[in-house]
Formats: sequence, structure tokens, C-alpha cells
Amino acid sequence: MTSDIDRRTVVVSAAGMVAAAAALTACSTYGETGSEPAPATQAAPAAGGGAPAPADALAKTADVPVGGGVIVGTTVVTQPTAGTFVGLDSTCTHAGCKVSSVADGAILCRCHNSKFGLDGAVLSGPAPRPLAAKSVRVQGDSIVSG
Repeated sequence: MTSDIDRRTVVVSAAGMVAAAAALTACSTYGETGSEPAPATQAAPAAGGGAPAPADALAKTADVPVGGGVIVGTTVVTQPTAGTFVGLDSTCTHAGCKVSSVADGAILCRCHNSKFGLDGAVLSGPAPRPLAAKSVRVQGDSIVSG
């Protein structure tokens, strides 16, 4: 009878391991498609009932403070001086982390404390290079890629 219990234990344990492996595989690959989700294609109306923002709008010009900026997905949009908007890649050039905030006239990466100017220039390392430029332009009261 002891051999029946041992065999049953082995069979149940093996089945449990197969189920656990299947669950881990499902968890690690769930939602992976190889690309980012597509952005919404419908523009939302502007505050106050104005014209809708372009579908590819990153931000409203009023949302980007002079001497500051905003992070929108993979793009940092800054306004170093009134009316001048700069687009930058949000990937830090040190270890590939995404920059975390824009504060006190600088773009900050919290991974290793790199600091960039509003033009993307390295203010303090360990980042070895400036943030990559991204083309942005003003369209109406919105900032769009391109």
C-alpha cells in the first residue's frame, strides 16, 4: 500500500508542476504583441468647447509651462522660453530608463540621478550623452509630433 501512495504522490506532484509551468508561461507572455498599443484615433474636444485637438496631439501648449515641460509617453515636451517647444526622447542615455519628471528647469532620471537641461543637454551624469531630439511642432493650440 505504501507504494500506491508514493506513486499517487508522484503523479499528483507531476501534474501540479505541469499546471504551474503553464500558468507561469501564460503570465509572462500575456499581452505581449511586440508593439505598443495604438493611440486613440478620435480627438477629444478642447476645454471650453473649442476645436478638437489633433488626433496626434502630445499636449496642449497651455499645459507645458515656460521653463518646464511634460512627459507624454516616450516624448518629453519642454518650453525653455515662451513660445519655443522642444521634443526629446524620454529614454535616458545612461541605462535606458525612462526619465521620471521635469522640475526646476531640468529633466530628471531617478534611476541613477542623471539630470538634463530643457534642451536635452546633460547637466549631470552618469548619462554620457544628451537626450535624443524628437521633432514636434505647434498646430493650433496643440503640440504634435512631426
